[in-house]
Amino acid sequence: MKADLRGAGVRSLGGDGPPRAGDRASLRRTNLGLVLRLLRDAGPRPRTQIAAETGLPKATITNLVAELMERGLIREGETARDGTVGRPSRTVEVDGRSICGIGLEISADYVFLIALDLRGEVTAEHRVALDARTDGPAEVLDRAAEAIESVCLTLRGRGAQAVAVTVAAPGVIQRDSGTVSYAPNIGWRNVDVTGGLRTRLGPKFPPVRLENDAKLGAIAEYLIASAADIHDLIYVTGETGIGGGIITDGRLLRGSAGFAGEIGHMRLNSAGKTCACGRQGCWETMVGLDAFLDHAAAPDDPVRDATVDLEHRLAELRRRADDGDPATMAALEHIIDGLGLGLGALADLLNPRAVVLGGYFTLFGDHLIDRVQSDLGRRVMAPDAGGCTVMVSTLGFSAAARGGAYMSLDLVYQDPGRHG
Repeated sequence: MKADLRGAGVRSLGGDGPPRAGDRASLRRTNLGLVLRLLRDAGPRPRTQIAAETGLPKATITNLVAELMERGLIREGETARDGTVGRPSRTVEVDGRSICGIGLEISADYVFLIALDLRGEVTAEHRVALDARTDGPAEVLDRAAEAIESVCLTLRGRGAQAVAVTVAAPGVIQRDSGTVSYAPNIGWRNVDVTGGLRTRLGPKFPPVRLENDAKLGAIAEYLIASAADIHDLIYVTGETGIGGGIITDGRLLRGSAGFAGEIGHMRLNSAGKTCACGRQGCWETMVGLDAFLDHAAAPDDPVRDATVDLEHRLAELRRRADDGDPATMAALEHIIDGLGLGLGALADLLNPRAVVLGGYFTLFGDHLIDRVQSDLGRRVMAPDAGGCTVMVSTLGFSAAARGGAYMSLDLVYQDPGRHG
């Protein structure tokens, strides 16, 4: 599926920005990025319009466009009139079919990898079912590296190359060191993810970076929501744990130390179940995947078998819900109540324009959405839930990996002179 990237650049969400202009070469790289990002965000346009919108001389734009074409990052588009008298001019547009960004999500139940080209087209996908807590970090990183190598081999066969890999991991992460400090739902503490993958992939492999899974999911969702003029949203993961990615005024909210979004560990019931983090009554003990499975199925039910791919297990539960299975329907009622409670608190605090439910929630959206929206209207102090609409993700379990792929591609958009 292709994402419309216009109007929602990843740079505004958390990229590191273009190189600072200090000499003629760095100024040229800065201008190359300026042109490429304009074409990404605003769509195809003639060279004369690019010059007018960037404020750069027409001759400079001609040279920049020629270099971007030579690097395979843009191409000639359709013929269009630019408002001047005379012959119609050709537009230019983002190309980059030979350039791919890879996003890889490490979850409790799987490793999922996706590669997107510069236009946002899916070029490869790879999914591996596993039990991250049982397997341990070394085995998971082994499997992740194998998946990356497999996808890179596929890309090379298609004449494409990966510019970077961005890993989406749950829990508290340290971006600078590439370390998962604490991820209770997979049992990881102080795991050097980027270092471990670089060792396995070799020194000549493109950059490997790490980011929180919910934050990357929020980026992927915002690239879609912004097309509907939604610039304040909360993305809520629906996996073993519950995480949040918060977009405010078009920017990813990180917090002072980068840890904003640990919404799954809001304590909403002091007498509730013990969470994987060691505390009681965290929100994810009420609405996380394990909570849903605990209410929907007995311990020996095949849908509880972590060695079976999660999507297959959820498809079976969806079938049961469609058949009106009492246990499944009662489990959904429990999830609806818990979602209303937690989302009400978040809406009062952050006043988002939208809440996007991802992960397993997407498979049961038609059972959840109207009830949760109604509950939100009753719980939020502001009229009409403060204008907040509850939405179901169209990306499902791919959101975090997609966000990672977009962040990998942002390296090209910020400094095209190093790529192509």
